[in-house]
Amino acid sequence: MELLQLKYFQVVARLEHMTRASEELNIAQPSLSKTISRLEEDLGVPLFDREGRQIKLNHYGKAFLRRVDRVFMEITEGKQELQSLSGLHQGTVQLAISIPSILPELVSSFLIEHSNVYFQQLIAGNSSMASLIERGDIHMGISSTPIEGTDIEWTPLLTEEVFLMVPNNHPLAKKKSIDLIEAKDESFISTNTGIGVRNVTDAYCREAGFIPKIAFEGDETLLIARLVQKGLGVAFVPALTWFISPHQSVSLLRIKNPVFQRTIGIARSKRRHASYAADCFFQHVVSYFEKISFKLEKHFT
Repeated sequence: MELLQLKYFQVVARLEHMTRASEELNIAQPSLSKTISRLEEDLGVPLFDREGRQIKLNHYGKAFLRRVDRVFMEITEGKQELQSLSGLHQGTVQLAISIPSILPELVSSFLIEHSNVYFQQLIAGNSSMASLIERGDIHMGISSTPIEGTDIEWTPLLTEEVFLMVPNNHPLAKKKSIDLIEAKDESFISTNTGIGVRNVTDAYCREAGFIPKIAFEGDETLLIARLVQKGLGVAFVPALTWFISPHQSVSLLRIKNPVFQRTIGIARSKRRHASYAADCFFQHVVSYFEKISFKLEKHFT
């Protein structure tokens, strides 16, 4: 039994599709099929149930996959531990984030002292982040709602207020604060479902007694602000997002009922060994948010 066989099995088990697995692994499908068949012969049990061209991981396969995942996790952690022991001040930080607007300042301030670190970043929802962390595909995830999992450690970083952004010529713009129910008939410009603050805002609207009428969905905060400026709707904007990139020709309204807040936090694995670079960046994130919390408090009081 070879590591390459196990890697091939891991990909096939994840996709449960031989053609897609062969494309991802960049090998011929017949070769992949033979490799999986030889592995099953070595183990003495079938790992997949087959019906025509369809394959599905069976109970033997699920049990074996747990062990295989652990094997590759140990290898990855072993490499990271050796890097840490050798004192390497370089490496890669793999990061998922649902609030991309904070990245430029967060990463640039870290690279001042750790210029040899390389970042791989992707945007993901909470459920995706949990899977990515547990599989070891990323070191950590930063999100506006808790990331949960048996082996995941969630650290709150910042609890911030969420405001309603309206055009300057909007009737509500004359007010400094509103009850959220006052906006029940408005058209909302919103982030995509499952990304960023969307799940939080939907929950608060339900608490206020209505379901928001979504006129436009997107994942770019600058675009959302421009649509509000054009009078195409209103939008929720968290304090940190506004602080990083304030917008002209719009008014910011405090929501007094219900009190509207979200908590940003960072998640990472409890079990996996953190590389030197990833551990340094984690500490930097915690320190960065401690400082930004103080600035936000001064700015919005």
